[in-house]
Amino acid sequence: MADNNPNKSANVVWHHATVTRERRETMNGHRSVILWFTGLSGAGKSTLAHAVEEALHCMGCRTIVLDGDNVRHGLCADLGFSNEDRVENIRRIGELSKLFVETGVIVLTAFISPFRSDRERVRSLVPHGDFLEIYCNSPLEVCEQRDVKGMYKRARAGEIKDFTGISSPYEAPDNPELAVETSVLSIEESVSMVMRLLRERGIVKD
Repeated sequence: MADNNPNKSANVVWHHATVTRERRETMNGHRSVILWFTGLSGAGKSTLAHAVEEALHCMGCRTIVLDGDNVRHGLCADLGFSNEDRVENIRRIGELSKLFVETGVIVLTAFISPFRSDRERVRSLVPHGDFLEIYCNSPLEVCEQRDVKGMYKRARAGEIKDFTGISSPYEAPDNPELAVETSVLSIEESVSMVMRLLRERGIVKD
């Protein structure tokens, strides 16, 4: 019979802290949430996530950006880019994001996260309304034109396998909390859209 329990130890018990998420949020003066920026490589996820963090930081908010490339230097350094490794990569980031939400922090994640099922799995980890999917929507041709890392060129040449948008699929969100047309909007306009969403959801106040 298959073992569906992800815990390899049978003697693991969750310890409930006396300093709760609610107490931390009260101290911080804002709610915690996961802002999940998804889109093709070159769609502007990291640029937008860091710009939003800058705006939030200037308001006195507690934040952290989890960036796809940075995380693969440490937490996920043992993973490649096969479908299986991509699933595990997002699973780890989802669990890490959940922990940060419990600390009262606004978590901004910038990951291609190409599979809908993986993003929905992260959404299911936290209470309703604590996961805001932000789709950085940019056509493939625009992303290829940007290609500051030269990744698309290498993928087209067959030097990189399982590259999203070329040899591996990207499943765009069906109903994201916010879709930002990053190929036509300025970074200032894009940040304003995200900040408006946060105010509407009561995450931050003016």
